[in-house]
Amino acid sequence: MNQDKKRPTSEEIHGQKLPYPASQEDLDPAPQTDFSHYRPAGKLKGKVAFITGGDSGIGRAVAIAFALEGASVAIFYNEHDDDAQVTTRMVEERGGRCLAIKGDVRDSGQCRDAIGRTVQELGGLNILVNNAAYQATHDKFEDVSEDEVRRTFETNILGYFWMAQAALGYLQAGDSIINTGSIVGLTGHELLIPYTATKGAIHAFTKSLALSLGERGIRVNCVVPGPVWTPNIPGTMPVEEVENFGHEVALKRPGQPEELAPAYVLLASSDGSFMTGSLVHVTGGRLGAEG
Repeated sequence: MNQDKKRPTSEEIHGQKLPYPASQEDLDPAPQTDFSHYRPAGKLKGKVAFITGGDSGIGRAVAIAFALEGASVAIFYNEHDDDAQVTTRMVEERGGRCLAIKGDVRDSGQCRDAIGRTVQELGGLNILVNNAAYQATHDKFEDVSEDEVRRTFETNILGYFWMAQAALGYLQAGDSIINTGSIVGLTGHELLIPYTATKGAIHAFTKSLALSLGERGIRVNCVVPGPVWTPNIPGTMPVEEVENFGHEVALKRPGQPEELAPAYVLLASSDGSFMTGSLVHVTGGRLGAEG
């Protein structure tokens, strides 16, 4: 990745509010996922990857990076057909194959069906990326509804369970599961209590599943992002939080989705063959949290 590429500063991200779930096509500035300076090396040639939340944000960037490295990808998404079509086009423009499947990670049957369809249409499964997430903000903890708590946990952690269980019927030694955690799962966040609780659970889930699957040669790791400019930010955060988003990290700016993707490539490829149970921080220098 060329470090000279211009990245939007916190000051260049103006306060904005979009309806949830927000479409990536409506963000200003647009999240960076063009990979114009990325230099692939065939690290995932012949592999098949399944990515939840793959229509936008980090999921879209991972799909593109995996395709550049030679993988066929399936993206699982919940609502935005337009975003999924853009991701599919971007993958195909880079010579990859992309299967877009619409569904809900909260439904274990839909998870099994989507994994089965991927295996049938793409010829197998080697990499599962659990990335789909739901969040909402509240100034007062007592305002968090039971329905919201259930939706957050069912999406962010139970969906990871269902997908991992469905994938394990096909994964073999040398294959991998990569979860998306968050730095707030380690530091906490006063506006995102249910979300932070699920992200902490994902970190623990990663370590425990890695221990469980180690003898089978299946690696389980977790990427821990800091503030990253994705549709969830203007779609769920207060306008005042969106303004100068990412100012609190050492680099004084938010990360871009394409800056996260190389960590997923590392964990999916043979370059990460001795990594399992790891929490890989890509935070721009969000310090003060034990990892």
